[in-house]
Amino acid sequence: MRSEPLAWAPASSQAASLLLEEAADLLVLHRDFAAALERCEAGCDSLGTGPGPESSAEVKCSLCVVGIQALAEMNRWREVLSWVLWYYHTPEHLPPKVLELCILLYSKVREPQVMLEVGSSWLRDQTNKSLPEYGSLLELYLLHVLLPLGRFEGAEELVRSCDVFDSEQQLAFLGTICERRCQWTQREEMRSAAEEQQDPATETILGALSQKLLTLMTLLRRALRSMSSHFYLLPYKKMLLATFLLYLVVVRLDPASPTSLPFIYKLVQLFRQAWAAVFAPIRRPPIQD
Repeated sequence: MRSEPLAWAPASSQAASLLLEEAADLLVLHRDFAAALERCEAGCDSLGTGPGPESSAEVKCSLCVVGIQALAEMNRWREVLSWVLWYYHTPEHLPPKVLELCILLYSKVREPQVMLEVGSSWLRDQTNKSLPEYGSLLELYLLHVLLPLGRFEGAEELVRSCDVFDSEQQLAFLGTICERRCQWTQREEMRSAAEEQQDPATETILGALSQKLLTLMTLLRRALRSMSSHFYLLPYKKMLLATFLLYLVVVRLDPASPTSLPFIYKLVQLFRQAWAAVFAPIRRPPIQD
């Protein structure tokens, strides 16, 4: 975990500028994103959290911009917001350029809800309303955060309460909000219609599968019933006699003894007769009129 940033010192601004140049070279020329991120963190830590002169604030903002790009290149975009808030602590203190990059990044990865509260806090701050970038950031927040999330009422309220826009600009933004609301409603209706059409199709498929399963179960029940009726007609006494004779031949008698040969021959003959009687085809008696 990173240590807390130190208090700002005048001599640290020059060192941070050198780290910014190294980070930019590593990012653009060498494409060593991890090393570029390390230089950005070292530069921001050297500047600390104090107010400092305007030049150090610009260097810190540039370091954060390069750091955001390095995190995005390493597919670590989920860490971007927490990373910049580590150095600025609250959303209201974010520089406009950093906030713009965060909004565009999370909009590109289709996670605009991440910037919902952060952007709202920044836009409500009275100090930020006097910045020249306020109008463009409000428009960016509307188009890339509120409208994609379907927050149309909040978007209309924000436009009507904004003093930066004149009446013509407000009407243009309200018209854009109305158009996006209609598109949203049409998509929802199409989605609902598709789901309603999908439900009968699913029920039809399930009904066909149920019918096939019922037919299969009926055939299986008939086969089992036929097999059971066949086994009921077998002469069990003869089958038991054949089993007993086989037991005498294999277990109880000594085939090597000369006195056992005539008896074994008779048992084999009886066993053949019993086998033929057991497994002979079943003949049902003719039906009398």
